Amino acid sequence: MAHQHSSQPRLSPSGYEEDIRAVLAPRLAYFEAVARHEHVTRAAHELGVPQSTLSRAMVRLEQDLGVALFARKGRTVSLTPAGRTFLGSAERALAEVEKAADSVRADADPTAGKVAFGFLHTMGSETVPALIRAFRADHPRVRFQLVQNYGEAMIERLRAGGLDLCLTSPVPDAPDLVARRLDEQRLRLVVPDDHRLAGRRRIRLAEAADETFVTLEPGYGLRRITDDLCAEAGFVPRVAFEGEEAETLRGLVAAGLGVALLPPPAVARPGVVELTVTAPRAAREIGVAWLDGHPDTPPVAAFKKFLLSRRGHLLPD
Repeated sequence: MAHQHSSQPRLSPSGYEEDIRAVLAPRLAYFEAVARHEHVTRAAHELGVPQSTLSRAMVRLEQDLGVALFARKGRTVSLTPAGRTFLGSAERALAEVEKAADSVRADADPTAGKVAFGFLHTMGSETVPALIRAFRADHPRVRFQLVQNYGEAMIERLRAGGLDLCLTSPVPDAPDLVARRLDEQRLRLVVPDDHRLAGRRRIRLAEAADETFVTLEPGYGLRRITDDLCAEAGFVPRVAFEGEEAETLRGLVAAGLGVALLPPPAVARPGVVELTVTAPRAAREIGVAWLDGHPDTPPVAAFKKFLLSRRGHLLPD
């Protein structure tokens, strides 16, 4: 018995979603125009495509779906019930595409685009507001999406495309990133104001070897720097409390719960004394990082250039 070829749809309801998108997406605008005009010739003229191309595209669309979308009378067409159902979804899909296109164009606008900028919590009270204020003196309409986080989390977000630039410490060294050192920030040993060392102005870190420390959690850049400096001073810090924010640690120190290596505060906090560490040299490098090989929009390029121009003058005096 000879096998008969049946007219099977190219896509079954159980077909892969990516295949459906690949087949349908290029034809939605064609379908919407034909449905709106109910006339192939007028739709082809609006779209700037040959009438024959448009007709074939609609026939192929129906074959792929396995559903008649149009009732045809010459070049005039009318939607079937299935066609009307499909039109509503097609119009919403096209509207979302247009909305997405408008959004990315707006974000890339040279004068009013958006910069997704990540930075450390300790940069949030003074450094970043001052930077943005100075930048917007010449770029008053540029918008910022600001993300505060610790260094490793920002790098992950940078790699995932959620950030354009991040201000972090230590300065990362990775083959997929470009990083530039911008400034250096001295760290101080913060002790309670009634501590045995509170009357000192300077201290060698080894003198704090027997103290209880409060630190940031593992994964934070400042925690890694603290561990490295203590190791260089010849001891492993005895950690009693771990936190997520430097000012919380300062509060724990004020409460007499330990000592901490911290950057200078934006505003002096009562209850603590901040000592200069003379040995080893206690400082952290601050740098800006971005993904290598990724093109910048004009506002991102402008802000990156601005940040690099602040090398050596990033932090408030």
